[in-house]
Amino acid sequence: MEAVIFAGLQATGKSTFYKDRFYKTHIRINLDMLKTRNKENIMLEACIKAKQPFVVDNTNPTQKERKKYIDMAKEAKFRVVGYYFHSSVNEAISRNNERAGKERVPLIGIRSTSARMQIPSMEEGFDELYYVRIGEQNNFLVEEWKDEI
Repeated sequence: MEAVIFAGLQATGKSTFYKDRFYKTHIRINLDMLKTRNKENIMLEACIKAKQPFVVDNTNPTQKERKKYIDMAKEAKFRVVGYYFHSSVNEAISRNNERAGKERVPLIGIRSTSARMQIPSMEEGFDELYYVRIGEQNNFLVEEWKDEI
Protein backbone atom coordinates (compact mmCIF):
# COMPACT_ATOMS: atom_id res chain seq x y z
CA MET A 1 0.00 0.00 0.00
CA GLU A 2 1.43 3.28 -1.09
CA ALA A 3 0.44 6.90 -0.61
CA VAL A 4 2.15 9.35 -2.93
CA ILE A 5 2.12 13.04 -2.10
CA PHE A 6 3.08 15.69 -4.62
CA ALA A 7 4.33 19.16 -3.68
CA GLY A 8 5.07 21.93 -6.15
CA LEU A 9 3.89 25.06 -7.85
CA GLN A 10 1.09 25.00 -10.36
CA ALA A 11 2.24 24.26 -13.94
CA THR A 12 5.24 22.16 -12.87
CA GLY A 13 4.05 18.88 -14.34
CA LYS A 14 2.37 17.17 -11.39
CA SER A 15 -0.74 15.96 -13.21
CA THR A 16 1.22 14.89 -16.28
CA PHE A 17 3.66 13.02 -14.03
CA TYR A 18 0.70 11.26 -12.40
CA LYS A 19 -0.62 10.22 -15.82
CA ASP A 20 2.81 8.98 -16.90
CA ARG A 21 3.75 7.10 -13.72
CA PHE A 22 0.69 6.26 -11.63
CA TYR A 23 -2.46 6.28 -13.78
CA LYS A 24 -2.75 2.50 -13.96
CA THR A 25 -1.93 1.78 -10.33
CA HIS A 26 -3.03 4.67 -8.06
CA ILE A 27 -6.25 6.63 -7.56
CA ARG A 28 -5.77 10.36 -8.18
CA ILE A 29 -6.96 12.69 -5.43
CA ASN A 30 -6.98 16.23 -6.79
CA LEU A 31 -8.83 19.32 -5.55
CA ASP A 32 -9.07 20.82 -9.05
CA MET A 33 -11.15 17.81 -10.02
CA LEU A 34 -13.03 17.17 -6.76
CA LYS A 35 -13.70 20.88 -6.02
CA THR A 36 -14.25 20.59 -2.23
CA ARG A 37 -12.28 19.37 0.77
CA ASN A 38 -15.31 17.28 1.76
CA LYS A 39 -15.17 15.32 -1.50
CA GLU A 40 -11.41 15.04 -1.16
CA ASN A 41 -11.80 13.61 2.35
CA ILE A 42 -14.37 11.07 1.14
CA MET A 43 -11.97 9.88 -1.60
CA LEU A 44 -9.02 9.79 0.78
CA GLU A 45 -10.93 7.81 3.40
CA ALA A 46 -12.19 5.38 0.75
CA CYS A 47 -8.63 4.73 -0.46
CA ILE A 48 -7.41 4.23 3.10
CA LYS A 49 -10.25 1.81 3.96
CA ALA A 50 -9.86 -0.12 0.71
CA LYS A 51 -6.06 -0.23 1.05
CA GLN A 52 -5.95 1.36 -2.41
CA PRO A 53 -2.75 3.11 -3.50
CA PHE A 54 -3.36 6.81 -4.16
CA VAL A 55 -1.66 10.01 -5.27
CA VAL A 56 -2.47 13.40 -3.76
CA ASP A 57 -2.02 15.60 -6.82
CA ASN A 58 -2.27 19.07 -5.25
CA THR A 59 0.30 21.83 -4.72
CA ASN A 60 0.66 20.89 -1.01
CA PRO A 61 3.02 23.81 -0.36
CA THR A 62 3.21 23.65 3.43
CA GLN A 63 4.26 21.02 5.90
CA LYS A 64 0.89 21.46 7.62
CA GLU A 65 -1.01 20.67 4.41
CA ARG A 66 1.07 17.54 3.76
CA LYS A 67 0.79 16.37 7.39
CA LYS A 68 -2.90 15.46 7.05
CA TYR A 69 -2.17 12.99 4.24
CA ILE A 70 1.00 11.62 5.81
CA ASP A 71 -0.65 11.03 9.19
CA MET A 72 -3.69 9.25 7.69
CA ALA A 73 -1.51 7.09 5.47
CA LYS A 74 0.95 6.18 8.23
CA GLU A 75 -1.87 5.30 10.62
CA ALA A 76 -3.18 2.86 8.00
CA LYS A 77 0.34 1.40 7.47
CA PHE A 78 0.81 2.86 3.98
CA ARG A 79 4.29 3.56 2.67
CA VAL A 80 4.48 7.33 2.05
CA VAL A 81 6.43 8.61 -0.94
CA GLY A 82 6.85 12.30 -1.71
CA TYR A 83 7.71 14.04 -4.96
CA TYR A 84 8.78 17.67 -4.90
CA PHE A 85 8.39 19.35 -8.28
CA HIS A 86 11.27 21.80 -8.34
CA SER A 87 10.76 24.81 -10.58
CA SER A 88 11.32 28.53 -10.48
CA VAL A 89 8.32 30.83 -10.45
CA ASN A 90 9.30 32.14 -13.90
CA GLU A 91 9.46 28.61 -15.33
CA ALA A 92 6.03 27.80 -13.88
CA ILE A 93 4.58 31.04 -15.28
CA SER A 94 6.07 30.29 -18.69
CA ARG A 95 4.52 26.80 -18.76
CA ASN A 96 1.25 28.20 -17.41
CA ASN A 97 1.14 30.70 -20.30
CA GLU A 98 1.11 27.73 -22.70
CA ARG A 99 -2.11 26.47 -21.11
CA ALA A 100 -5.52 27.34 -22.45
CA GLY A 101 -8.89 28.07 -20.86
CA LYS A 102 -9.56 26.75 -17.37
CA GLU A 103 -6.21 24.97 -17.32
CA ARG A 104 -4.48 28.35 -16.99
CA VAL A 105 -3.89 29.41 -13.39
CA PRO A 106 -4.09 33.11 -12.44
CA LEU A 107 -0.57 34.45 -11.89
CA ILE A 108 -1.45 35.49 -8.34
CA GLY A 109 -2.11 31.80 -7.59
CA ILE A 110 1.38 30.73 -8.67
CA ARG A 111 3.03 33.61 -6.81
CA SER A 112 0.96 32.94 -3.68
CA THR A 113 1.84 29.24 -3.70
CA SER A 114 5.50 30.11 -4.19
CA ALA A 115 5.44 32.45 -1.19
CA ARG A 116 4.03 29.66 0.99
CA MET A 117 6.17 26.82 -0.38
CA GLN A 118 8.08 24.88 2.25
CA ILE A 119 10.39 22.32 0.71
CA PRO A 120 9.46 18.85 2.01
CA SER A 121 11.79 16.94 4.31
CA MET A 122 12.15 13.35 5.40
CA GLU A 123 11.38 14.45 8.96
CA GLU A 124 7.74 14.99 7.91
CA GLY A 125 7.31 11.21 7.80
CA PHE A 126 8.06 10.33 4.19
CA ASP A 127 9.52 6.87 3.63
CA GLU A 128 10.98 8.05 0.32
CA LEU A 129 11.33 11.52 -1.15
CA TYR A 130 12.33 12.61 -4.65
CA TYR A 131 12.99 15.77 -6.66
CA VAL A 132 11.26 16.04 -10.01
CA ARG A 133 12.36 18.50 -12.69
CA ILE A 134 11.19 18.97 -16.24
CA GLY A 135 14.06 18.36 -18.63
CA GLU A 136 14.59 18.86 -22.32
CA GLN A 137 11.73 17.69 -24.53
CA ASN A 138 9.47 17.96 -21.44
CA ASN A 139 10.67 14.65 -20.00
CA PHE A 140 10.77 14.21 -16.24
CA LEU A 141 14.05 13.94 -14.38
CA VAL A 142 13.61 12.20 -11.03
CA GLU A 143 16.41 12.45 -8.50
CA GLU A 144 16.83 10.89 -5.09
CA TRP A 145 16.36 13.30 -2.22
CA LYS A 146 19.23 15.28 -0.77
CA ASP A 147 18.90 17.98 1.84
CA GLU A 148 19.65 20.82 -0.54
CA ILE A 149 18.47 21.71 -4.03
